[in-house]
Amino acid sequence: MAATVQNVVTSGVFELDGGSWDVENNVWIVGDDAEVIVIDAAHDAARIAEAVGERAVRAIVSTHAHNDHVNAAPELARLTGAPILLHPDDRVLWDLTHPDRAPDGELADGQTLTIAGTDLRVLHTPGHAPGAVCLYAPDLGAVFTGDTLFHGGPGATGRSYSDYPTIVGSITERLFPLPEETVVHTGHGEHTTIGAEKQGATGWEKP
Repeated sequence: MAATVQNVVTSGVFELDGGSWDVENNVWIVGDDAEVIVIDAAHDAARIAEAVGERAVRAIVSTHAHNDHVNAAPELARLTGAPILLHPDDRVLWDLTHPDRAPDGELADGQTLTIAGTDLRVLHTPGHAPGAVCLYAPDLGAVFTGDTLFHGGPGATGRSYSDYPTIVGSITERLFPLPEETVVHTGHGEHTTIGAEKQGATGWEKP
């Protein structure tokens, strides 16, 4: 069976810089009937584990370490035995949420993660967070962008450890060269395509 993409939406609170906001997060489960990876373990480990079922979780991949994307990761790791993977540049954010529990492994630009015979290539896309990454799966015609690129433009850059020119550079240099029909699976909200976002980017301030 070829790898498929499953979406679980969880609800919780995003906290940073002394503020808090109610959010809904997209959790992505990629794999087949035997094995999966989980992208962004948000808010509700038990619900994510229920969606995984009896399948083996090979990794819990964090696109970045804002609390709403990693707050359920240690508990999901405990339930499944899977390692948590994070780009090292986001350790400063991870430690705000989990100061006593380090990630189990590091993500690196150009690294390939393989699940159910499907490759996902790690693209380092800083800006929303210093260690933000996207995962490009050419065989699925999809890219998982976390909070780097949304339907309608870049992720937020108004808080600590973020930078607008950097995120625009990441999107234009790392994501926009992907095939225009590539489906963009985002960290929040609805999906989009690379082509649609390229068309809408004409008004962006370039770095």
